[in-house]
Amino acid sequence: MKSIKVNCKGGMISPGQLYNLMVACEKAGIHWVKVGLRQQLILPLEEGNVEILVKELDRLGVLYESEGDRFPNITSSYPAVESLMAAGWLTENVYKDVLDAFQYRPEIKINICAPNQSFTPLVTGNINWIADPVHPHYWHLQVRFPKTNALMEWTKQVYTNDLARFSEILEWKLKGMEFREERFVLEMQVLLDEICRDYNMLYRTADKQCVLPSFNLPYYEGLNKWGQHYWIGIYRRNEQFAIGWLKELAMLCLDTKIGQICSTPWKSIIIKGIQEADREKWTDWLDICRLNVRHAANELNFQVEDDCSAALELKEYLVKRILRDDLRTFGLCLGIKTRNKSEIYSSLLIRRRPIFRIGWLRGWHVYDIVMAQEYNPNQRSEKLVSAANPRWLLYEQLRRAVVAYYQNSEKEEEKKGKEEKGVKKEAVRIQAELYSCSGCGTVYDSRLGDVEAGIPSGTRFDKLPEEYCCSVCEEGLDGFYKSAGEL
Repeated sequence: MKSIKVNCKGGMISPGQLYNLMVACEKAGIHWVKVGLRQQLILPLEEGNVEILVKELDRLGVLYESEGDRFPNITSSYPAVESLMAAGWLTENVYKDVLDAFQYRPEIKINICAPNQSFTPLVTGNINWIADPVHPHYWHLQVRFPKTNALMEWTKQVYTNDLARFSEILEWKLKGMEFREERFVLEMQVLLDEICRDYNMLYRTADKQCVLPSFNLPYYEGLNKWGQHYWIGIYRRNEQFAIGWLKELAMLCLDTKIGQICSTPWKSIIIKGIQEADREKWTDWLDICRLNVRHAANELNFQVEDDCSAALELKEYLVKRILRDDLRTFGLCLGIKTRNKSEIYSSLLIRRRPIFRIGWLRGWHVYDIVMAQEYNPNQRSEKLVSAANPRWLLYEQLRRAVVAYYQNSEKEEEKKGKEEKGVKKEAVRIQAELYSCSGCGTVYDSRLGDVEAGIPSGTRFDKLPEEYCCSVCEEGLDGFYKSAGEL
């Protein structure tokens, strides 16, 4: 069995393109396709049918990859706009303009994302563009040097129209750059500044660093309403979407004037912008196809490697145990990794490794559980939680790691509550300071200030100007004494 990959730039493909692609797959004897972690389509087929499919793809003008992963797909948070999150200034049209500007095939990973979501990974790329939430059409840039975990954030922001050109130049520069960890951040800052200067990029200095959101996966399945429209999210437990079903989906989109079909990093499909008048057509279609679109959230929050039966089988095993115990996993992204070079977006990562290796032979696998910093899958650093677990012990160790996450969350909330309580207590203490004038007995109350003297309420006594004096007898600050303790 062989797999051919077709990139859907930003997770978008038109119904017409999808239909023609599925017809080509049928001719090559393909029965189903998969969605990859980077929102690409994976077409599995027999070795003998590769030539047939390649001929059809060439005829359609479809770019594909049959060996390795030389051209990673550009990922984006476009599928989540107007379905799982509000657009803000980063509308669907802005995404399309940005993605259309990429007229070259990147050989490194590029992510284009909104900052207020965790549905699409923000920094799993080598070039990570994150929209500024305040300044329209300006983007933060975080660069991860290829084949490393070294990540840095640039101090400037690039304008929307220059994203594709900047990315192409930066990729070219990175190919000729030697990675030196101790100087990586400094050298990247210099390089990025040079690109702006030498190629006349439109940019601005960032007000502050980009704040990565905490992980909170929205429920991305089912028929749901957003504003005046509806959207449908479809997930398949076996990751397989039948060719015939996808052809029907494309035809229904054309019939109901849907312009884009979205692939997601969760290996699911989202259809947005369904009109009220067409809602019944879509519900009837779901009934005819007998599609289950209400899987448990405990299952939907897993990330496993692309086209990997071992990882998928382990996921199914763990999901059964999680559902049996009714274990809450909300707020976590659970990942499974069985290959050395794969990269999985996760809060808790289950990493398989062999006990012994003899040439290509591997045997007696054990499993490590690794935690992302602050349980946020967008963070690059990680910590080993549990090591060398046999499979029979893996679920129990995973359960303990999940329980530890909630215990840690409770401690953080308790700590935050104490800090807020301390701040409030300090505020009360400050507001309760009373000072009496030794000359006439007039009281200065920090809660009230002294309106006639231009002193606003809440002003502490030790913050009064040196020229302040009693409003009755004009006694100076030295003539006041503290006349009340803390409340």
